[in-house]
Amino acid sequence: MVVEDSLMEATMLKTLLKQHGYKVKVFHEGSEAFQAAQEELPMLIISDVVMPVMDGYEFCEKLKSTPELMEVPIILLTSLQDPLDIIHGLQSGADNFITKPYESKYLLSRVNYLLANRELRSAGNTDMVLEIMFKGNKYAINSERKQILDLLLSVYETSIEQNRTLLETQKQLQDSNEHLAIANRDLEAFSYTISHDLRTPLNHISVSTQLIRQKYEKQFNDEDNSYLDTILTTVRSMADMISDLLQFSRSGNIKIDHQKVDLTDLTKKVIEWTCQDIPERKIKFVVEEGIQVVGDSSLLMVVMKNLLGNAWKYTSYTADPEIYIGSQQHEDHTVVYVKDNGAGFNQNLAGNLFTPFARLHSQDEFPGTGVGLSTVRRIVERHGGRIWATGEVGNGATFSFSVPKEL
Repeated sequence: MVVEDSLMEATMLKTLLKQHGYKVKVFHEGSEAFQAAQEELPMLIISDVVMPVMDGYEFCEKLKSTPELMEVPIILLTSLQDPLDIIHGLQSGADNFITKPYESKYLLSRVNYLLANRELRSAGNTDMVLEIMFKGNKYAINSERKQILDLLLSVYETSIEQNRTLLETQKQLQDSNEHLAIANRDLEAFSYTISHDLRTPLNHISVSTQLIRQKYEKQFNDEDNSYLDTILTTVRSMADMISDLLQFSRSGNIKIDHQKVDLTDLTKKVIEWTCQDIPERKIKFVVEEGIQVVGDSSLLMVVMKNLLGNAWKYTSYTADPEIYIGSQQHEDHTVVYVKDNGAGFNQNLAGNLFTPFARLHSQDEFPGTGVGLSTVRRIVERHGGRIWATGEVGNGATFSFSVPKEL
């Protein structure tokens, strides 16, 4: 007899047992199964613990208190998340626990064992009540000695198997950590290559191009100068990409120095530096006073540089550009947001914003590498926070990120 309220679980059990020659009847509720057991005595019962109306413990206790059913072995299916599960199982008279999820081979072995040893059960029969103390409470156990031993052995066997699985998982995790350490060393070497071996030839190209222009400037026509401009623009673009890639790779390895940070002051410094690049641009900046967060000031500087740089860039075609920096206070974290009235974006594509090299605008419209926001996300996540964005095409965008309040 199988008593299981989950149709899928019941079907799996029935199929497994029938494949091994057992006749199976399935019930989805304890009281219905108890009535059926009185009408036709089952050889063995497998019952789930968590069921509506009558749970597995109550069902088991009712069976064991009924003279004509008390010798029927019963297996309880449980998650065994609480030691009291074992106490309740002993009190109700269960013969075995099987922990979900279970292996088919193990379940069949317990079924075969209980059926093969049914005749030995009467030898351990006793009316003595065993009292035990657990977590300051007294529990009365009146199960048979062999029944108690079978139940505890099945729990012990399950614990040993779970411990073996845990040890294997720990070994796999250790191997993964070793591979990760090697990968990080390779990444550092790669970053060094980008920083030195790739930047050097770019500098040579840039300097050589400028020297050619100075030496032959009078001989060049507009078309020639256009070619040189293309070379210099491309070199600068590639240099920016290398810088962004280097920053992205380093953001995952730099040790975070947690401290209290005045994000208002930090933001004002970033705005000052940004405005120095193009002093003729007039943008209205509104920065909330007194934004205090906990994090690494250097890395948070990178976050604000990228977010404010984006807002600066995407308001370049806006008649009256405005950028707001504010915060929202929550119980254990602070949300900081950067809001602009620029080009915005399609909200349906927001998931691509933080993917390296993914861009929602063309290079001609808004130049960039598509790496900055990926770096921001990595830094924010390393601080234990998250970042998200909302926007509408033509109506600006808001980038928000959370950081913890405490060290």
